[in-house]
Amino acid sequence: MYKEDEDVYSKPVRAGKRTYFFDVKSTKGGDDFYLTITESKRRNNPDGTFTYDKHKIFLYKEDFEKFREGYAEVVEYIKNQCFHGEIPQRPEEETFSDVEFEQL
Repeated sequence: MYKEDEDVYSKPVRAGKRTYFFDVKSTKGGDDFYLTITESKRRNNPDGTFTYDKHKIFLYKEDFEKFREGYAEVVEYIKNQCFHGEIPQRPEEETFSDVEFEQL
C-alpha cells in the first residue's frame, strides 16, 4: 500500500531549457493512481540567480485513453500539416563522460 500523494514512479525528460516530469502518484487511500505532468523551465534573474517556472497537469485514469488519443492526433496534425511529414529534431545536447580529471 502506498501513502497519500506518494510518488510511485517518476520519469524526467530533459528538453533544452525545459524538463518535463511524468510522475505516477497514489491517491489518498493508496489503492488508486494518477499521473501528473509538470513542465519546469529555468529562468535566469538579472542578479545572476535563477528560479523555475512550473506548470502542472493532473491526469486521472479515466482520462488516459482520451488524452493519449488527443495527443497522438495533434502530433500527427503538426507533423503532416505544419512540417510536411517530419518534425524537426532538437540538436543533440552535450553529454559529459565519467572520465576523472586525473585520468586525462
